[in-house]
Amino acid sequence: MDEFRIPIGEVADTVITWIVNNLNALFTVLRTIFDEMYGAIFAILDGPGWIVITILAALIALLARGWKFMLGTIIGLVVIVGVDQWENAMSSLSLVLVATFWALVISIPLGIWAAKSDTFSALVRPVLDFLQTMPAFVYLIPALLLFRVGVAPGIVATIIFAMAPGVRFTELGIRSVDAEVVEAGQAFGSSPSRILRQIQLPLALPTIMAGVNQVIMLSLSMVVIAGMVGAGGLGGDVIKSLNRLDTALGVEAGLAVVIIAMILDRLTNSFGQHSGLFAKFRARKPHVDSVPQDPVNV
Repeated sequence: MDEFRIPIGEVADTVITWIVNNLNALFTVLRTIFDEMYGAIFAILDGPGWIVITILAALIALLARGWKFMLGTIIGLVVIVGVDQWENAMSSLSLVLVATFWALVISIPLGIWAAKSDTFSALVRPVLDFLQTMPAFVYLIPALLLFRVGVAPGIVATIIFAMAPGVRFTELGIRSVDAEVVEAGQAFGSSPSRILRQIQLPLALPTIMAGVNQVIMLSLSMVVIAGMVGAGGLGGDVIKSLNRLDTALGVEAGLAVVIIAMILDRLTNSFGQHSGLFAKFRARKPHVDSVPQDPVNV
């Protein structure tokens, strides 16, 4: 009697092979979109030179959290330049921004849907568990088959790996909105879409931004893995340092990843803080603590 074995791997291989053979045109278009977005963002970040980008980053840091964050941002970016990792850092940052954009485009609507539907929430939860626990290297295999070597498979693997927190935090934020506020909006005759736009999303914004922060951090954690499939950037140098046992190169590339991660982490967290000029500007605007008084549905 043959040993019992469930052919899950063979089934997955058959599915991927069918997709490669029959949907190649679709993935060629997607690859072009990802490559063009990456190229455009990289040109914006790397083209003006490190001095211009550092000044702009310092101004954003000042508005977001104040002069201390601005000083730390300047020092961090100067260190990246000092270890000759600026171009690689902007390459990796471009990949992270593209992957984060698409991850949020997918995850936030799914999170809203999950918050509105208990059935969909129950269905999507095990899928998110699967995405978060599956080893990230596994995502590279179908990504390479579908998108070939380059930036595109790294972006796709990063999107899949990083999108789960966006769904979870969006659902959590909307579900955490006070039910009495939502009921008051309904009593005033507001449509469900208006309640979502003007009550639930504004009140859930700090939680959603925490999800955005986690998406960005997970995307950065994929930088090194993306370097294994030809994405280059800081991940490419980390892989080179591993192959050559080059401690100096590995430390420099790794330090650049840490600096970018710290800057992006503090920047996204600033949306839920009460420091910086951004917070003072928001404080001048009416806070969403009441329902719309206009009973007309929009």
